[in-house]
Amino acid sequence: MRLALGLASAIDRLTAALGRGAAWLALAIVLVQFGLVVARYVFSAGSVPATESVIYGQVLLVTLTAAWTLAAGGHVRVDIFYAEASPRRRAWVDLVGALVLLLPFMLTLLWLSVPYAARAWAVMERSQETGGLPLVFVLKTLIPVFAALMALQGVAQAIRAIGLLTEGGHGAR
Repeated sequence: MRLALGLASAIDRLTAALGRGAAWLALAIVLVQFGLVVARYVFSAGSVPATESVIYGQVLLVTLTAAWTLAAGGHVRVDIFYAEASPRRRAWVDLVGALVLLLPFMLTLLWLSVPYAARAWAVMERSQETGGLPLVFVLKTLIPVFAALMALQGVAQAIRAIGLLTEGGHGAR
């Protein structure tokens, strides 16, 4: 169990590093969006690449911080089962949630999105907008990356829950 908990900690460190790094995108998104608003309403000018960069930034922000948010307990849970529950009951909810809901969905998303992203790479898919960013294939790649990170974090959550249930609390953080 110690080895499994070490794996869970390594997954936590990976998702935290990616999440913390990607969280800085929020500042860049706000600054670029502010610049776009000023350009549009003060100078009557716009920029397709800048507008698309905000979209790209938002996609990166959400996909690369979702697993970190799960690890930090920031995802929505059904509070009727979780809020007043004992640590053992919370471990059961986490374990069942990871094994029955999170992992099957993320593995299905991963299975379906890899060919989708591969097709985008095969044609080096680019924006349909004239002057748009030529990186749509990168955006589509973030779908399986998101699924893999969420699945990994689900594995870490399940390991921690099993540790708590089998070792009387030693599996908790």
